[in-house]
Parts: sequence; structure tokens; C-alpha cells
Amino acid sequence: MDWNEFGFLVPHEINDCTDESDCLSVCPFNPFPEETVKTETEIANLFFPDDTTTKKLEKLGKYKNTYVGYSNEFRATSSSGGIASYVTKQLFERNIIEYVVNVQQVGEKFEYSINKKGNPVVKSSKTRYYPVTMDKVFQKIEELDGNVAIVSIPCFLKGVRLAQYQRPALKEKINFTIGIICGGVKSKFFTEYLTQKAGAFNDDVEKVEYRVKNLDSTAGDYSFGVKVAGKEDLKTVKMRSLGDMWGTGLFKCNACDFCDDVSGELADIALGDAWIRPYVNDGGGTNVMITRSNLADTIIKQGMSNGDLHADDLPESEFIRSQKGSFTHRQDCLPYRADKLSNIENIPPKRPRKKRLSPEVKLIQKKRRETRKQSLLIWKDNPNVDFFDLKMKPYLKSLRSITKFNHYKRGIIDRMKRMF
Repeated sequence: MDWNEFGFLVPHEINDCTDESDCLSVCPFNPFPEETVKTETEIANLFFPDDTTTKKLEKLGKYKNTYVGYSNEFRATSSSGGIASYVTKQLFERNIIEYVVNVQQVGEKFEYSINKKGNPVVKSSKTRYYPVTMDKVFQKIEELDGNVAIVSIPCFLKGVRLAQYQRPALKEKINFTIGIICGGVKSKFFTEYLTQKAGAFNDDVEKVEYRVKNLDSTAGDYSFGVKVAGKEDLKTVKMRSLGDMWGTGLFKCNACDFCDDVSGELADIALGDAWIRPYVNDGGGTNVMITRSNLADTIIKQGMSNGDLHADDLPESEFIRSQKGSFTHRQDCLPYRADKLSNIENIPPKRPRKKRLSPEVKLIQKKRRETRKQSLLIWKDNPNVDFFDLKMKPYLKSLRSITKFNHYKRGIIDRMKRMF
């Protein structure tokens, strides 16, 4: 994997990579997959039999239960509710695993690392919006003496499941997966932009924090922080002051527009932020959880009963509402984007989702694609925040206007439906 000109890690061909070769067969965006692993639906059927995952919804895939809450022990050291750290600890204590693979900071950069029980880095789980690759650690996993859990986002875990399908020994070796609900993979340009916004220069950066919580405010009122060489305190910038960095698609990977797995459908347990009231009002952070294996569900249920977790059952409708924007963009609107680009891009097979889109929503999709592309082009040519903000202003203004109009129109329609 090498860096490309837009700040993403992309495959670098060493040997021939054909339609029949292993390299393409484990790619989560393979446009020519086997029928047995055509989409997340088929893959889930291989790893989660019907007798263990008793529920199924089109938006969520196969699952056991949905919950909301946080870990009393790990919440303070986590970006959200600390459930990922809690589940990892439980896996170690129950002797289910000997290692966990997750993303750790190395200098000012990030990478996947293999961590053994007792390693201090296992005790802290933070959000990382930086491109990473599993290629190096994956080569080492089979050599480890003991089982492994992997913590990652849905597209990476799809690659893990495809590797397990191709090489069954990995199915036993990697015996638990923790999915982190993802709003989109960001270019390293995103971190460079935030660093400058916080008043620092990239050459002086020792570490970054993507989510500095404000315990006296709401969950969404967090900051980006930078530790600069020779300084004790973090330089910070409120993320809210920068506008919508997610719905606009700024610095986002193109492939993310062709991923419809919002809830981590291939993970034993998947976790996200509870972006719904009353949980969003708590600046400490709260997780939504969806379990798919018996072990994952047992860990959460026992944590609730013994007081390790401050958590409750959550209706599926509320889980979906907590990630409403992502479900709308990545499931409802994906068929429209795929149809528009099917003649010029190799798009992987997607599950049929029929939803009629208004002209405004179609225009929003076009504007988001344009905004995403321009953000990468502009920063590549001149990585300066003032120049970037000036050049991006017309694109963001246009997108904001049509989005605002769509929300206004939708609000009127919703009120009329309630009246009649």
C-alpha cells in the first residue's frame, strides 16, 4: 500500500492481480466477487447462522439485539462510551483471545498494531480519522500463538471475512470482530486541515486527538486537539465551528459512496455514537450497540446485569434513527449514485434498495460528489486553510442551500402527514 496524491493509501501492484487472484478476492470493493460472497448478505449467512442471529432487517442485516449505553470503567478514556475497550477486556479475561488488532498512534501517524493482553495501549480506545492499512499485521496474524480479535470499520471487516472465506484457518485464528460504525474514510488531508485550523503546523505535531470531549456540554460539542512539540497543553479547535465535515463529504474517500453497510453487518458486535436524545445531551459519550453472535450478546447482557455497563435495550427503530443521515446517504441514495456512474466506474454489486428520490435529493447527491472531489483537488494543489476555505466557499454554499431547502420541504410534508 502506498500514498497517492490525494492522501489515501492505495494498493501498489507487486505481482499480477487478475480477476481470479487472491488480492482481488479479499478486496471489499471487488466488482467481480463470487456469488457465495456477492454482498454483505451472503457473507453474513456464512458467518452468522440463522440459529444464532434470530432477527433480520433490511437496513441492519442479521442481528440478535440492539442496546445503548456506556462502560463505567472505560468511558472517560474513550472517544464515546468505551464499549469497545470493555468488550476487548472481557475477551481477554475470558481467555477468548490472546491478542487484539486495533489502530494505535505512532508519532503523528496511525497504524494497525497487534497488542497482547496486559499491553497498556489496549486500555485506551480513541477515534482515528486517518488512513491506515492492515497489510503488515495481517501477514503476522497466522504466526501468532493464540487467537485474535480485530477492531475495525465495516469495509475492513468485510475484507477480513473474505480472507477467512478464502483461508479457513483464519476463521479459527480471528475468532471475534468489533465493528466501529463509520461516517466515511477521510484522507490524511483532513488531519492536515484540522491541524492548521487548531493553530499548529504539521511539522511540529507530536500527537493529535480527534475527539476532545466537553463534559459540560453535549456529545457533539467536541474538539480536535494537537499536541505541539515543546508545549504541554493541546491546541484545539471546536469541530462545530468548522461546519459540517461529514454530510458534505469533505476529504472523503470515493469508495465510501459505494458502501451500504452502515451497522457493521459482518461484526460480532458493532458500535456507534448515540446521536439521539437524551443520550446526545451527555458530553461523556454514549454508544449504540448491535450484537450478532451469542458471545457478543452474552458479554453485553452480563455487563448490564453486574453493573459494569450503564446500558439499556434499544428499539431497532431508535438504533436506525441514531444513524439516520448515514442510512439515508449510504442505503437510500446509493442506487441513484451507482446508476449515474455505472458506465464509468467498476462498482461492486450492491443489494437492491428501491426508494424514490425527490429532485432535491438527487441534486444533493450531485453536489456532495462535487464537493468531495473539489476538497481533495484544492488541498492537493495548495494545502493552506485560508486558501482552501475561500475556494471551497461556493461549493459548500450551493450544497448548504439545496440541503436547507430539502429539509424545509420535508418538514412541511411531515407536518401535513401528521395532520391527515
